[in-house]
Amino acid sequence: MKGNNKYRKPLGLFSIVLSSTLWGQTPAANLGNHETSIATVATPAGPLPSSSADRSEDSSFIIGNDDVLAINVWKEPDLTRSIPVRSDGKISLPLMGEVQAAGRTPSQLEQDIVAKLENYIAKPKVTVIVEQVNSKKFNILGQVAKPGSYSITLAPTVVDAIATAGGLLDFAKPKAIYILRQNRSGGESRITFNYKEFIKGKNLDQNIKLVARDTIIVP
Repeated sequence: MKGNNKYRKPLGLFSIVLSSTLWGQTPAANLGNHETSIATVATPAGPLPSSSADRSEDSSFIIGNDDVLAINVWKEPDLTRSIPVRSDGKISLPLMGEVQAAGRTPSQLEQDIVAKLENYIAKPKVTVIVEQVNSKKFNILGQVAKPGSYSITLAPTVVDAIATAGGLLDFAKPKAIYILRQNRSGGESRITFNYKEFIKGKNLDQNIKLVARDTIIVP
């Protein structure tokens, strides 16, 4: 028995070394094949334009005058550009001439451009993204440093709007601020805002999000 024990340890060690060698080779070989397979599948012939269906934030947005659009035509760099919507609601593009943009969603404008390009390009792929929203504006009037019209992207809430307009003047009535908002029926609703309460941390919900054509009055 002692003679048998003499050879058990070297044999066990040899088995471990052999097993480690085999295990060390197999994953490496498999990993190499796996990486090659991934590279083959994941590498496309060229970058594909993103679909407007994937940009849910743009799906219902209505383009307006002064908005800046990024228009990408796949594999057509001469037609790919950033362009503002003119005051007449149109944009001018090579081959297509004038295209109506205001009043259309990005998805609808994509389809309009595709329809025009089909006369010149086989199966054109077009992406329209709103780079800057300048058409959605609010007004702030009264006792603020810089009354006027501002883009909602600069000031999404009432407090942001007051700050954007330079803050309240000394004779302003911070407890009596209100917002005039147009209803779908054509009328106006009046929403009160007590700035004094807000800065004290009270009634924070009154700092509502602004919508296009809201008018903030600071008496």
